[in-house]
Amino acid sequence: MMTISIPAVHSIINERISKRALDPDRPVTPETLLSLIEAARWAPSCNNEQPWRFIFWDKNKDQSNWHKAFSCLAEGNQIWVQHAPVLAVSLAYQLNKKGLPNYWAQYDTGAAALNLCLQATALEMIAHQMGGFDPKQLMEAFSLPETITPMSMIAIGYPGDTQRLPEKLQIREMAQRERRPVNELFFESSWNHPIKN
Repeated sequence: MMTISIPAVHSIINERISKRALDPDRPVTPETLLSLIEAARWAPSCNNEQPWRFIFWDKNKDQSNWHKAFSCLAEGNQIWVQHAPVLAVSLAYQLNKKGLPNYWAQYDTGAAALNLCLQATALEMIAHQMGGFDPKQLMEAFSLPETITPMSMIAIGYPGDTQRLPEKLQIREMAQRERRPVNELFFESSWNHPIKN
């Protein structure tokens, strides 16, 4: 079998990982949160529409709304997110500056969320995005307008003790990152014609 050498990517990409073990006793300072926000703010977007919106809930500042957001999470996420000092949601504003549907709003919002996650990695933090939540419940709980689509909830904090997690999650936490092979996902010139690497 031929061995394929994979080119190096930037260390920030290699180091970004969606960990679950969070330190409940280490708060996220306002300055640090602003750093994550600034990273998201500078994401690229179609026609510079910047359709992303984020809501942040700091457990130390506003436990009531943090718990209201927390209650929108799937039970499997609540098990570990209970230790997150900050919760966030990324939201896509679905109209462009002309008031017409913005086809790329969700795509661009994902780019902003990734910028936030990479900045968190650079600061040796965890920013774990989750699709396991109830968007309708979140919309109602925070009176969000119909022009907004919740995309992901994000648990934000610092690495904590893996032993706090249930055994099943400890195993997942320690598992090596995996990705599908290049030839399953990337094509050259036509559909299903794997790119050579």
